[in-house]
Amino acid sequence: MRIGELARRTGVGERSLRYYEKQGLLASERTPGGHREYAEAAVARVIRIQELFAAGLCSRKIAQLLPCMRDADGGPSEIATPRLVRDLTAERERIDRTIRDLLRSREVLDEVIFAASGAEEAADPGAQEAADSGPGVAVAAGPGVENGVPPRAGLR
Repeated sequence: MRIGELARRTGVGERSLRYYEKQGLLASERTPGGHREYAEAAVARVIRIQELFAAGLCSRKIAQLLPCMRDADGGPSEIATPRLVRDLTAERERIDRTIRDLLRSREVLDEVIFAASGAEEAADPGAQEAADSGPGVAVAAGPGVENGVPPRAGLR
């Protein structure tokens, strides 16, 4: 398949696909006219590359890891080295720390939202009636607020 079709099927831009190829993450053949041709397995490989980037791995680490993974299901192949396993274990621990930090941040936000909701109810007796008639805790509302949570600064 050509690069445009691979981009459509994976949701990844053509520029990114060229970058993956330049970094040794993705391979293509060339037609006599010089166009890139990708095998069907490239779809699964691009999806796997995207998952690894989303997990926080850099392209250098992904290039080391991909030969140790089966394209078909992402499972391990027989060539994983002990060093790669150590490096990936360290990456997983980093991700776990990030998740813990994000969960703590969410708890703090929940406390602030709850406190702010309680303060509004004390100032506006009608708010308590609305909260009692609705499903669950009252949440913030207003411009830019989605699902009761205002956007973080600088992300609008």
